[in-house]
Amino acid sequence: MIIIMKAQATDKDIEAVLTRLESGGWRTHVSKGEERTIIGIIGDERKLDQGAMSRMDGVDRVVPVLRPFKLASRDFQPEDSRISVNGHVFGGNKVIVMAGPCSVESLEQMRETATAVREAGAHLLRGGAFKPRTSPYSFQGMGEAGLKILAQVREETGLHIVTEVMSPDQVGLVSKYADVLQIGTRNMQNYALLNAVGQTNMPVLLKRGMMSTIEELLMSAEYIMSNGNHKVILCERGIRTFEKYTRNTLDINAVPVLKELTHLPVVVDPSHATGKWTLVKAASKAAVAAGADGLIIEVHPNPAEASSDGEQSLKPQRFAELMVEVRRVAEAVGRTV
Repeated sequence: MIIIMKAQATDKDIEAVLTRLESGGWRTHVSKGEERTIIGIIGDERKLDQGAMSRMDGVDRVVPVLRPFKLASRDFQPEDSRISVNGHVFGGNKVIVMAGPCSVESLEQMRETATAVREAGAHLLRGGAFKPRTSPYSFQGMGEAGLKILAQVREETGLHIVTEVMSPDQVGLVSKYADVLQIGTRNMQNYALLNAVGQTNMPVLLKRGMMSTIEELLMSAEYIMSNGNHKVILCERGIRTFEKYTRNTLDINAVPVLKELTHLPVVVDPSHATGKWTLVKAASKAAVAAGADGLIIEVHPNPAEASSDGEQSLKPQRFAELMVEVRRVAEAVGRTV
């Protein structure tokens, strides 16, 4: 449920409403727009006397939020959320690009990749220290040693880090090194993990499950936000369909649908969506044209020898070429990169 304040409501009016709600045991979230303030109510709404609330000074009306995802809903917060990482804002006019290898393999590999993607215009560095793999015999990542490499490369290049956390007991460790916590597709409905990252104050990149609906993605975001962390960035990374010529199917519809339903930023992972480096450039341009707030792209200096996902990784030169074309598309739709 939300309380919409009148345009002329004073700070005293807003404070009185907040005090009454919080004294009744409800949590609140205030969204101040250009014209009016909206107060979100979190808790058991059945106990709320809507009539009494609507009669308070400065209150325009009390409106139920009918969607199951309350905090993530655009009804709850009409204005776009803006999430800053090292001065780069997800949800603003700039399209934020995250780039790097699937897995951290060595300091030299990360240093070479980070230098290349920074020169091409990437804003953040991605790299996995913990890797959930389909096969238990595949490379699982370097663990904390990989996190230390990422932190060292950040110091050398200035690129902040996006890396995956796989379990609640890893949240504290990964948070020591990372700037953005990534929840991978296989963990989108790991509710213990969602609760754990929700109790941090760190930006969270939440990837859509490969067989999950848009509503299920938003309900997973709701888990994080219900714990107090509203710094959630949604990621469309392709879903599993009957198509065999790509690794997954990029649901480009998800971008405008999510932008309509939620105030949270939306990014696209064209590497996992297609599974082929030859298709990444086209998928990236389509994502930006559709309104994506960012891209997360796999780049490796030697994809043929990559420990994981080499077939979908761009070489640094190809990534630089992609950035040139993505900038053109961004400019065509009134945005920057």
